[in-house]
Amino acid sequence: MKVIAINGSPHPQGNTFHALKTIGEELKKENIEFEILQVGSQNIHGCMGCNMCFRNKNEKCVITTDSFNELLQKIKDVDGIILGSPVHFSGIAGTMKCFLDRAFYVSGANGNWFRHKVGAAIVAVRRSGGSHTLDGLYHYLTYSEMLIPSSNYWNIIHGLKAGEAIQDAEGNQIMRVLGKNMAWLLKMREQTKDILATPETETKIMTNFIR
Repeated sequence: MKVIAINGSPHPQGNTFHALKTIGEELKKENIEFEILQVGSQNIHGCMGCNMCFRNKNEKCVITTDSFNELLQKIKDVDGIILGSPVHFSGIAGTMKCFLDRAFYVSGANGNWFRHKVGAAIVAVRRSGGSHTLDGLYHYLTYSEMLIPSSNYWNIIHGLKAGEAIQDAEGNQIMRVLGKNMAWLLKMREQTKDILATPETETKIMTNFIR
């Protein structure tokens, strides 16, 4: 089994990285492969809402001027995904938002790759805005019918300068517990895949408020 964590911070070795690494250490103890994909420091274009991914259904975004399509293929077939972002103006970091909008849209256009994979989200914050940002990240996971492990509090760790999050004892415990629970859920999913049938997929009903 493999989990990829998406680091949406522009700082590859910052507090978001530390939180993801802490989760990863718990996963690796359970023999689950773990990798951090650095997205936040890349130049990722935002979604243009062109719907070409739904028309082409070729597992790609039509924007080819950035590394998005290459990054997307790395997370397509993994067993678990962790979304990690710092807090920018009480919200998801811009580059991370651009990546997630396109990734989950292309996934949906091609059969919803992430359905019933295990998904989690974490946030690194200096002071406030963490809960709002965490909520935004979880919108992607629940939209895709992912299986979501919990921890013993909100998945938020505090710190400003790189490495300060190490001093957040409660935040670090939250990440460790999340890692353990994620490993447990991944193992349950793996061990029951040949025993329990997955729920039948329903075609999405789209209801517009203005006709």
